[in-house]
Amino acid sequence: HRASLALWCGNNEMEWGWVEWGWHGPDYRRYKAAYDRMFHHLLPQICAAEDPDRPYWPSSPSSGIPFDVPNDVWAGDTHDWEVWHGNRPFEAYREHDSRFVSEFGFQSLPPLETVRTYADEADRNMTSYVMEHHQRNAAGNSKIITYLTDHFRLPKDFESLVYLTQLLQAEAVRTGVEYWRRNRRRTSGTLYWQLNDCWPVASWASLDYFGRWKALHYVARRFYAPVLLSAEDEGPQVALHVTSDLTDEWHGTVRWSLETLQGGVLEAGGEAVSVPALGSVRVCNLDFTDRIRGRRDVVLVHELWQGDERLAMGVVPFVPNKHLALGDPELHVAVKETEEGFAIELAAARLARFVWLTLGADVVFGDNYFDLPAGRTVTVTLPALEGWTAGRVRQSLRVRSLVDSF
Repeated sequence: HRASLALWCGNNEMEWGWVEWGWHGPDYRRYKAAYDRMFHHLLPQICAAEDPDRPYWPSSPSSGIPFDVPNDVWAGDTHDWEVWHGNRPFEAYREHDSRFVSEFGFQSLPPLETVRTYADEADRNMTSYVMEHHQRNAAGNSKIITYLTDHFRLPKDFESLVYLTQLLQAEAVRTGVEYWRRNRRRTSGTLYWQLNDCWPVASWASLDYFGRWKALHYVARRFYAPVLLSAEDEGPQVALHVTSDLTDEWHGTVRWSLETLQGGVLEAGGEAVSVPALGSVRVCNLDFTDRIRGRRDVVLVHELWQGDERLAMGVVPFVPNKHLALGDPELHVAVKETEEGFAIELAAARLARFVWLTLGADVVFGDNYFDLPAGRTVTVTLPALEGWTAGRVRQSLRVRSLVDSF
């Protein structure tokens, strides 16, 4: 119901282009002088006169000093495309200690319902003409497949491929945001590219052309939560952090459990934690070198609690997801009606990695693409749907996890 305007920005990547992209030619000096007049003098004067309460920033990225290393991490904002365009692994985000990361991202396919609007069944192949035409980046489909084979097994069908590409996108952006939020004394904030699409396409968006939520949009709710529990993992060594964007001190509890995929506990612990306003705290350092050596059936489960309420839960595997010894999680699903709509209760006998709910209708679940370790219960909300009963929801609901993709 209102605009939330943070600042006026002169342009996108033009200063970076002048400095690093070889913008030279016979009229170089004249055009650069015109650029300087426009973005360092005229526009800031207009913005100061028309909207004196909000700051002006000449370009994104910029160091705030004209033509002085605009994409350097030491000052101003940066665009980090080492992951994706640079083909670096997700962990490369942890080498980018920017003051403010104003652009970074990773691609995925849109939901299958959207793909169906532009690709017939015969065209639903990543190398088909139609699929490559509906791709914002010429090398995009190849990059997606390359990254996919680093993290996941080859999918058994096209629907599973769509699901895996969305997991890739969510995991990439999550890795960056969680690192930068842990590192908040250095990094003030992040903006991932991009929010939405202007046509049905494979892209960096978290909302597709029709407004359908990709996995990233659900996962962003978790990694941008006001209070975040995240894991800094380096092989068998894991440090758990709690980061708070609240303006008051926060108190809660962190619990962790090193366990098999079937829920057998090898080691567990927990700590009370106090996080100062706008702060980040390293809660504990854990080393499981001797416990996990040679094992593909062990994960770390971490939970954030405030009183009797579990605010967050996550899983840290110690091998790539493609090597986890996953089995049928034997998911149990129950649906009941509530005043607001429906509550979907899920439990698993074994780890269900990246649980994916679909209903055959365009709905937004309270959560999706989440981990459900053995022995836990998760309740997902669903808004009321005209004419729908709990029985109809249960009959139409499809619940899958990573093991169903291969």
